[in-house]
Amino acid sequence: AKAFYADHPSMTPRVLRSVIEEGLDNYAGVFAPGGQAPVVDLMQDQDVGDVLRHFHEKAKPTALLCHGPISAVAAMPYAREFRAALIAGDPDKAAEWAKGWQYAGYKMTIFSSTEEKVIEDNILHAKIYFHMPYALTLAGANVTTTPVDFDPYVVEDRELITGQNPRSDHPIGAALIAALDRQCEGKRAA
Repeated sequence: AKAFYADHPSMTPRVLRSVIEEGLDNYAGVFAPGGQAPVVDLMQDQDVGDVLRHFHEKAKPTALLCHGPISAVAAMPYAREFRAALIAGDPDKAAEWAKGWQYAGYKMTIFSSTEEKVIEDNILHAKIYFHMPYALTLAGANVTTTPVDFDPYVVEDRELITGQNPRSDHPIGAALIAALDRQCEGKRAA
């Protein structure tokens, strides 16, 4: 076990900046899972923003699951300021910082406010910074969620594929594979 931890390549993951510098054209698609990392870190990470802008410009499949769709905010010119305004409870300022967001007008889904309440009450025992559908709507997205909490739900709009909750994992995986297949077919036909 010590040798594995000392020598296996998976124990020294690459930083995202090195992937960007190597060239994003080497990648066919991108996937971001849910959890709290998208809410706390990914949505304001400049490298994540660079990746998302590249994939958007190249119309490459971009799949975001559960809380993952909030990481799309990283593609905003002022992602950190947008997040800070949300936390401060200033929707007017947040909307101002959201101007120029590449996903404004896109249809998408994300972990719903009612699903979040279940997590807040039963797992976190605390309130989250802000609710995800509210944040994306404020940024200009057309957010829909399933009327039945924790039912699988996936929304596709152009290159963006979003899944509402953890139970959307298989449907979003299938949608991402189908989008990658279409992309490969398009390259073969060209």
